[in-house]
Amino acid sequence: MKNKLARLRKKYRVTQKELAQNLSVTRQTISVIENGHYCPTLTLAFKIARFFDVPIEDIFIYEE
Repeated sequence: MKNKLARLRKKYRVTQKELAQNLSVTRQTISVIENGHYCPTLTLAFKIARFFDVPIEDIFIYEE
């Protein structure tokens, strides 16, 4: 699954560490999601979307 998390995070000037702390995950979790090496759980995807106040579809792109 592709994502726009890094772009969105940089747009809002939030570091990986700050985002991780707000979501109660590690900075490494944010890093591997941004690099496409890990797909977040649905719960975490919703938390990320709510943090930035955008729909999930604006961050995560499903590919078959």
